[in-house]
Amino acid sequence: MNIRTIVGNGIVAALYIAVSAVIQPFGFTNVQFRVSEMFNHLIVFNKNYFYGIVLGVFLTNLFFSPIVAYDLVFGVAHSVISLLITIAAARYIQNTLGLLAINTAVFTFNMFIIAFELKLAFNLPFFFTWLTTAAGEFIVLAAGIPIVYAIHKRINLNKVL
Repeated sequence: MNIRTIVGNGIVAALYIAVSAVIQPFGFTNVQFRVSEMFNHLIVFNKNYFYGIVLGVFLTNLFFSPIVAYDLVFGVAHSVISLLITIAAARYIQNTLGLLAINTAVFTFNMFIIAFELKLAFNLPFFFTWLTTAAGEFIVLAAGIPIVYAIHKRINLNKVL
C-alpha cells in the first residue's frame, strides 16, 4: 500500500469520526441517522477506500457507542460484509449510479445485523428494529447518492487513492 492510499484512508476515517461525533445522539439508537454512513459510497469508486471506512466505523464505535463491545463486533461486521458485497458486485456492474443504488440496498438490507445487535444488547424487538434501522440507513445512503456523485464529478474519486 502506498503512502497516498494510507493518508487518504486516514482522512476518510477522520472525516467519518468527525461527522459521527456531530450527529452522535442520532447515530446509536434504534432509529439511526448516522450521516457518516454516506462515506460507504466511496467503495463504489475505489475498493481501497475499504480500509478508511472500516477504520472510521471501528474508531467511531470505540469512542462514541454506548454499547462498545457489541458495536465493535456487529457494527464493524455490518460494514465489512456490506462493503465486500459491493466490491463483488462492482465486478459485474459498471454503471456508477447503479452501483451506488446497489450499495444503498446492500447496506439497508444488512441492517438486520444491527437489529440483531440491538436485540441482544437491549432486548428490542428484532423485526421492528430492523425496519427502523434499515429506514434510517436507506434515507442517509439514498440522500448521499447525489452528494457523493456530485463530489465525484468535481474530484475524480477513482483516482484520489
